[in-house]
Parts: sequence; structure tokens; C-alpha cells
Amino acid sequence: MTRILRSFMLFVLFCFTTETVFAQVQSLREMHKVKRKETIFGIARDYGLTVQELINANPEMNSPGYELKKGDFIKIPYPTNSLMTTTPSTKEINMPTKPKVVETDMRQREIRIGVMLPLHNINGDGKRMVEYYRGVLMACDSLRANGISTDIRAWNVAEDSDISDILKDPHAANCDLIIGPLYTKQVKTLGDFAREHNIRVLIPFSINSQEVLSNSQIFQVYQNGNLLNDGYVSRFYERYKNYRTVIIDCNDSTSTKGGFTSALRQKLEAEGKKYSITNLRSSESMFQKSFSMTQPNVVVLNTSRSQDLNVALAKLNGMTMTRPDMQVSVFGYPEWLLYTSRHLDNFYKYDVCIPSTYYMNPLSSRAARFKQKYRWNFHQDMQNYNQRFAVTGFDHAYFFIKGLHMYGQNFTGASGMVGYTPYQTPLHFERLGDGGLQNRARLFVHYTKDQRIETINF
Repeated sequence: MTRILRSFMLFVLFCFTTETVFAQVQSLREMHKVKRKETIFGIARDYGLTVQELINANPEMNSPGYELKKGDFIKIPYPTNSLMTTTPSTKEINMPTKPKVVETDMRQREIRIGVMLPLHNINGDGKRMVEYYRGVLMACDSLRANGISTDIRAWNVAEDSDISDILKDPHAANCDLIIGPLYTKQVKTLGDFAREHNIRVLIPFSINSQEVLSNSQIFQVYQNGNLLNDGYVSRFYERYKNYRTVIIDCNDSTSTKGGFTSALRQKLEAEGKKYSITNLRSSESMFQKSFSMTQPNVVVLNTSRSQDLNVALAKLNGMTMTRPDMQVSVFGYPEWLLYTSRHLDNFYKYDVCIPSTYYMNPLSSRAARFKQKYRWNFHQDMQNYNQRFAVTGFDHAYFFIKGLHMYGQNFTGASGMVGYTPYQTPLHFERLGDGGLQNRARLFVHYTKDQRIETINF
């Protein structure tokens, strides 16, 4: 009798609960039991949802300090729009699907994006690329708010993956743009596939492959050292042609900056400009003799090491304390961006310019909003690298998707085509003969004497 009564009470409770929440659950696909080490991002990806769709179905995720716990049940909704940013689950990737769709003008439909990067938590490559991919998803959400639809699919292309197997998935041939790969050995296979199916390939990071020289479908962001040095030397000369250049030898046998200082010396000699060479070990009087009192000076070290920068700044401070009328500026290296918090006052004092291919002012309100949105979406902070990979992913995806939406097959990524102000990573591409396109965007991060940080793009 007791068991019958208990069953009846449970039935009544079930009916009451069902009646009160029916409107909320009728659009839910299923309930998901959380497994160990699962994340909101991973669950959303596996079910083909955006993170925001998953959070909307589970409002408790917005609570401060919320964490997924093993054994929790969360609601899995249906996607709210068939053109929303989606990623397939592993099962979906391996299932046979319909053949390639009839091509239409991508300016009149959703842009179809494929991401082929190591998307895992096994090592640093995977963790950085997961963060990059999250930035791509954030860009798709922002573009959707501006009326640009995307269909995005992701494949975990680890270092030991055979990318030719992944390319057998029919979804791959339907892409307008594939972002990847990370590893050089996978470039040719993907490049050949892209050429066969008229797909653009964005290679987002450093890579040694020369496929860009012969494959017109490839957009390569990376610029090798010689190309960067030529660009930096040219802009250095334009900016400092009326300065006395003072090169400081830092006795660093491991330095990789010899290519820049050598190219700089050749340029100055070709233009008939005098320059001085001194040494960190020089006496104070000999050190000072290398500087001009009648024209402004610009200092260049032949290393990027932090300890040598410390010594150089100490020597400059000692010299300018006794000669306050001497004008001194300093030209640095991208690695110095890591030292900003330690040397900010000196960077302002010496009007420091640092060459780079990316920069996001951490003190800007725009950067703060991005960090906040990332934290809100993924319930964690970005990894503390100088280059924020989520921001790079956002900039790359926004630039390319908007460009393809505007120009379709005619998009080349040339300067001024898109009209997008990047958070961190400027892009403009130039064609390499009959081959692909290579990014030529560079910048100077300028710490001004009136204590501002400005970005000079060129």
C-alpha cells in the first residue's frame, strides 16, 4: 500500500512539473549528463550549437563562479537558426553526407567556413588553436548581428593527422574558406584540394611551406624574417632619416637580430648616412661620444634580451641625466612588448618604437570589452600570451568572412578592401606573381613622450 501511494504521489508531482515547464522544454533536444573534464565550449561544439545558445538554455551558467561538474544534467536545445554558426560533432564528421551542393554566389548566402587546426587539450599547440577557434566563433556571432550568416565546421587536425583522410568528408569540399593547417607537412595536400574545389585557404601562423608561391588559392599571414626586416628597415629610414643612428653591441652571441642591424647598416651606407657603433661595456665617456649633440639620436640594440635592455636603459638614463639637452629615442624589437609593464616609464621617456605584426593595447576600452566577452562566453580568461590567440582568430575570421560576403570570388584581401579596424592583427595581402597572396601588414607600437601608446600601421 505504501509503495502504491508513493508511486501515485510521484505521478502527481511529475504531472505538475510537466505542466509548469512544458513551454520551456518543448524546444529542447535532450538532456546531457556532464562527463569529467567537459567544458561548455566543448559540449556546444559537439552538439552543433553556439556557446550562447547553450547558455540561453541553461541560465544558471551566467551565475558568478559557475562551473560544470561531473554528473550534472544540462539542457541541449535545438539550434535557433539553420544558418547560425555551427560545428559538427565527431559523429557528424564521420557520417556520410550529401554530395557537394550546387555553387551559388556566396554574396547571396551564408559563408561556409572550415577550420582545420589541432583542436585539442593535449599540448600547447592544441590549447592555443582552441583559443584561436573560439575567436573565430566570436567573429561569426558578431557578423551575424550585422546580417552576415556563416556555416562553420571544425576538424581536429593534429600533428600526426593524415589530412587527406579528413578531406574525404563531403563537408570539406563545400567550404568557401578553410582556415589551416598549422603544420607544414599538411599544406600541399590541403592546397591541392583547395585548388581542385576552388576553395580559399587561410594559413594563419608561421609555416615553412613554399606553396604560396605557386598556389593561387592560398592566403599566407606569415612573413619570413628577411621580408619583415626589409619592411622595417624601410620604415625606420623614413622615420629617422634626420637622426643619428647609434647601434649598441650587446655581446650576445645567440642574438637573432643580426639580420636587421646588418640590413639597417647597408641602407644607411647606401643613403650616405653616418651612424655610430658602441658597446654596453664601453666606459661612460666613450659611450657618450657615440651620440650627437646637434641632431636627435635613435638607439638600436643588436639583441632583444631583457637583461641587455636593462643595462642599455641604465646607461642612457645616466647619460641623459648629465646631458638633459641630448635628444634620444630608442627603436626596439617585438619581444620588448613583453617588457612593457617593467619599462613603461622609460619607453615613454625614450619615445620607443617597437616593430611588430600585431598589437592590442591592454589598457584600451576595446580590449577590455573583448576580454570581458570572451570570459562571459567561455567562463575563463584568455591564455596570457603576448599575442592573444582568440583575438587573432577574431580578426582573421572577421576580415575574411566580411570580405567574401562583400566581394565573393573577387576578394583578394588587398589594403582597404574590407574597411575593418582590427583589435590586434592588421591584414592586407599582395599577390606573389602567379601564386597565392601574402600578408604585408606591419606596424610600429609607439610609446609617446606625452605618455600615450599609438599604433602606426603601414
